[in-house]
Amino acid sequence: MDLFPRALRNTFLSKASIGDPLQVNKPQVKLETLPQAVRLAVEAAQNKKASAITVLDLSGLGTFTEYFVICTGFSTPQVQAICTEVEEVLYKELKRDPEHREGQRSSDWALLDFGGFLVHVFSEQARRYYDLERLWRMVPKLEIPDLPETAFSSTRSEAS
Repeated sequence: MDLFPRALRNTFLSKASIGDPLQVNKPQVKLETLPQAVRLAVEAAQNKKASAITVLDLSGLGTFTEYFVICTGFSTPQVQAICTEVEEVLYKELKRDPEHREGQRSSDWALLDFGGFLVHVFSEQARRYYDLERLWRMVPKLEIPDLPETAFSSTRSEAS
């Protein structure tokens, strides 16, 4: 999968991110300023324990979409569960269905296209390989910390 030997790739990536002029004074994205649908997608992914959730703001580029929501699932069932939860929450709250779906039966990557934003759910290996954050490194981004495990267990005990 790697185009460069691992040692060379790691050196290239670390040097590319240090002192990258595109990283200087890059505006930060704030969760509360994101469109409601994007915030709901993030919350839905968190509900299914998605990891390393990142939102990339492409709105200033005039591209095919305004935002990417990128996250990691650790198994095929989890990748599918994250996608299902995002779809269900957006339909329940906003009556929005994805315009297009890709790869939901895949264990490595799934995509939900809601028009104004895309949700990418990757396995760990696929996320490292495609490295969308590096590809779009010049855009503002929001990295959402993973919820602590206690947040999930306390939610379950309250529901009991």
